[in-house]
Amino acid sequence: MSLSRTAKSAAVAALAATALALVPATSQAATFATVAPNSDVSILAAGDGTPAGAVAWFKARIGSTAYQGLCEKAVENAYGTTGVWASANAHWFGASPKHAGDRNPPLGAFVYWNISNYGHVGISDGAGGFYATSVGGKIGHVTKAQGGYSYYSNYRGWTPAAVPHQ
Repeated sequence: MSLSRTAKSAAVAALAATALALVPATSQAATFATVAPNSDVSILAAGDGTPAGAVAWFKARIGSTAYQGLCEKAVENAYGTTGVWASANAHWFGASPKHAGDRNPPLGAFVYWNISNYGHVGISDGAGGFYATSVGGKIGHVTKAQGGYSYYSNYRGWTPAAVPHQ
């Protein structure tokens, strides 16, 4: 069953209202509300929507483990959004145009691998390498000299640099 955007918005609003009704108005709740938005995985920590901004977002998080298992969320946050695609595989199958097997993506392009049920996605550095989660267990940069797109097995290709959308 698929909900219309209006129905989805209404459902989210109802859920938010219910959650607010259940949270007690204590100083502890207020403290949580002021701390959580500043966390590394908050949408407020998102990039500016440009290819250079997406790369800068990843560079600023080199070494972070906050996005382990959340590669799609990381690339979306790097472009200033979140919740567009359910997984890297969904992003690959839904985005276009695809450049299957091409190992020369431009700066900020999404690069994909078929390595699990969910796939894997990163952001091209424009020089034969990429930024991604799960590079040695954390966000990292794999250069062309370090193996580039062969760092993971089953490289799929790339789709253009852009704010993710369906």
